[in-house]
Amino acid sequence: MKKSILTLCLALIAFLSFGQDNDKYKSSLKNLLQISGSEAAYKGVLVQMVTMFKQQQPNVPAEFWDEFGVEANKDISNQLLTLMLPIYQKHLTETDLLDIIAFYQTPAGKKFAEKSPLITQEAMVAGQEWGRQLGQKAVDNLKAKGYLNAQ
Repeated sequence: MKKSILTLCLALIAFLSFGQDNDKYKSSLKNLLQISGSEAAYKGVLVQMVTMFKQQQPNVPAEFWDEFGVEANKDISNQLLTLMLPIYQKHLTETDLLDIIAFYQTPAGKKFAEKSPLITQEAMVAGQEWGRQLGQKAVDNLKAKGYLNAQ
């Protein structure tokens, strides 16, 4: 009987401690998403998505999309946090998060957070160009080896 009570108490302590650790981790992650600019970037993506939806559905009144955008943006921080939490927990400890947050509080970190959206945008364009060049090289090699008809 004493063993079962002791086991139950230890399990309860472990569970409560995990809950506190999880809340602390979640708070650190929320801070990281804000300070790194990730949260703002996701909000920007939401605006782009609503704009794209508007273009795809021109028969839908603009008021609908305005209301939709407001509704989708209402709890975006918590929605993103809920989605990101297990991913970050899988790969980074809370100490890692705190170290990354410390970096983002430095001048270089602040500049990186500010410039990341521009760097990402330009890197995507560069990546597309690289993919185009690689595709062309593959086609050229296939033609040279006789696998494709020269056109």
